[in-house]
Amino acid sequence: QVQLVESGGGLVQAGGSLRLSCAASGRTFSSYTMGWFRQAPGKEREFVAAISGTGKSTYYADSVKGRFTISRDNAKNTVYLQMNSLEPEDTAMYYCNANRFGKLGGEGDYWGQGTQVTLSS
Repeated sequence: QVQLVESGGGLVQAGGSLRLSCAASGRTFSSYTMGWFRQAPGKEREFVAAISGTGKSTYYADSVKGRFTISRDNAKNTVYLQMNSLEPEDTAMYYCNANRFGKLGGEGDYWGQGTQVTLSS
């Protein structure tokens, strides 16, 4: 069982930056591929970024490539999403996901409660 707690969301102006964090419980954090997903009002949830258990491999949605960076610190059981050059279209609830030995881009069984990111123009 893995519990995930996101933080770092907020209200930011277009062009600004935010860093989301996701803290995970458990001793086997490095065995989980970690991902970030988001869901905007009235839209389906979509993949944003993923990182392998070792942190050596990453994968991004085309819409965020070059603007967002996913990273992890296995010693702290935490995954991060650095978001730069934010756009109004990035407004959404952002969710952390844990996928045991999963492939990048896939969805695992464990989800956080979400953190809201809102862009003001």
